Amino acid sequence: MADVDGITECLTTAFFHDPLPAFPDVSLRAMQASTMWRQYATSALRYPWTLVTEGVEAVAVWIPPGGSELGPEEQAGMRDLLLRTMKSEDVKAIFKIYEQLEAALPEEPYFYLTLLGVHDRHRGHGIVMHLLRESLERIDTLGAPAYLESSNPVNIARYVSAGFTPRDEIEIATGHVVTTMWRPGR
Repeated sequence: MADVDGITECLTTAFFHDPLPAFPDVSLRAMQASTMWRQYATSALRYPWTLVTEGVEAVAVWIPPGGSELGPEEQAGMRDLLLRTMKSEDVKAIFKIYEQLEAALPEEPYFYLTLLGVHDRHRGHGIVMHLLRESLERIDTLGAPAYLESSNPVNIARYVSAGFTPRDEIEIATGHVVTTMWRPGR
């Protein structure tokens, strides 16, 4: 089983400067984000689709067709979990984003790349793209499509190079845009 502490740290540093302002208070961001990433990582490990590099420098968290990011108990407790470290209005904003993203999900079965990140100390070495390619090779053996949401416009070209095409753009309340992307089964 993967190292949840390592995955949490990797994701916390990977998304610390993400343009999507889910955690607006920079002084609290690492603590708040790590609380959420730990919950998502722990829940995703119930599927055999969380891939990590040997030293947990990069993480790819996939949810298989028909799966969910959080189990029923984690889903029911997420609001309270976030309220322990965040203001109520910030939690409401996160849940509004969740609603918008959920409304855009494709209807057909797909593998969902819910989280892809590289630890801040290992950026720029192609590690995360290698992990993405390895993930997609495994999915391709099943002939399944893949779906993701990109909150960082810099990453769009990277995903296109891996076979994804932009599908929709979702504008959140702050004006930031999240791009949904699709890769047909191969």
